[in-house]
Amino acid sequence: MECEIPAINANPEEIKEIFEEVETIAVIGLSPNPSKDSHRVAKYLQEVGYKIIPVYPKEEEILGEKVYRSLAEIPGSVDMVDIFRKPAAVNPIVQVCKERGDVKVVWMQAGIVNNEAAQEAEKAGMKVVQSRCAMVDHRNFV
Repeated sequence: MECEIPAINANPEEIKEIFEEVETIAVIGLSPNPSKDSHRVAKYLQEVGYKIIPVYPKEEEILGEKVYRSLAEIPGSVDMVDIFRKPAAVNPIVQVCKERGDVKVVWMQAGIVNNEAAQEAEKAGMKVVQSRCAMVDHRNFV
């Protein structure tokens, strides 16, 4: 597997703005397992006031929220998509973000970089964060 360095990434000021502007966060790959990073990060974001929407192939409810099987299924507006999937899975996620038309931010968690998808998201007017932890950045910048 080839490692990528983020060619597009938000700076600390932009990250602070992201957290001030978003309200609803779809978490792609939100595990029901409390020991998993996706669960811990989503729980933290929920506890500090964001509306979390779990996207996971199983389960009916995670963190007290209805689980959706895909980003496309989610009714209502989604401000940010927080991705806990392999880099190769990001391209189709960004495509759905573009089709939805309401996603303002595509956030790829620590270790996840997909410059091609990041360019597509940016061209479509979305802010992009790559290989950063939303929980750590929220604690550091807000």
